[in-house]
Amino acid sequence: MSLYITSLNSGSNGNCYYIANDNEAVLVDAGLSCRETEKRMKRLDLSMDKVKALFISHEHGDHIKGVESIASKHKLPVYITAETFRQSRLRVDPAQVFSFTAYTPVNIGNLSVMAFPKFHDAIDPHSFVISGNGVKIGVFTDIGAVCSNVIDNFTDCNAVFLEANYDADMLENGRYPHHLKNRIRSGHGHLSNVQALELFMAHRSRFLSHLLLSHLSKDNNDPDLALRLFNTHARNTHISVASRYEESSVYHITDTEHPFRKPAIHRPAPPKPVQISLF
Repeated sequence: MSLYITSLNSGSNGNCYYIANDNEAVLVDAGLSCRETEKRMKRLDLSMDKVKALFISHEHGDHIKGVESIASKHKLPVYITAETFRQSRLRVDPAQVFSFTAYTPVNIGNLSVMAFPKFHDAIDPHSFVISGNGVKIGVFTDIGAVCSNVIDNFTDCNAVFLEANYDADMLENGRYPHHLKNRIRSGHGHLSNVQALELFMAHRSRFLSHLLLSHLSKDNNDPDLALRLFNTHARNTHISVASRYEESSVYHITDTEHPFRKPAIHRPAPPKPVQISLF
């Protein structure tokens, strides 16, 4: 009763997360080129033949750069909302494009992928929970605020890729212009280390075995700083940082405690965020 996960890359230079059972896998976002995605998977002894679908969270370039080449070469279906697909201007064979709806699971073999809406400065942003073999994996990045949708799903995961984008002091005292600092720390930007830590401390489940700190800013965060902050409160959860430069280890996530999980709560989408320019 287990799933396997790795981050192939996590940051504003590209995001791609791998979740698999013994027979099939999905990629959440495809922000690396096809060649780089294949190279990193090969180093981990993972095969692209096992990947059966791409799921796209939103249209920003660091999440979609490799979609066209990966989908074309490997003949993969691309699951993406209609609004995100229009905004992305991706050139993908229409026969390979499939829409998804929040809280309606998509079955990929024995994996089940469920999306939920979140706050971010994109046209129709979603995060994902991937389930299989009694295990739930969350991919929770590019989140402007910890809304009830995030909390409800975080509390039910065995492992989570959780955004910890910036340290508040580093952002405030850093080189970014004022408007960009405000964009990042707005309710439609990114989560700080402290915001992510508060979610972790208040809402983690007893069976959350792994937390991968994700989408760390190159300029406004420090991996060692974030890791120390979370390890102070880790208890039985293994904390690691998903690198913006290389793939992570492959983690084997088992169903450690789960006999009576609560059903998913279906909440309406957050208000539509205002689309602003990217950095």
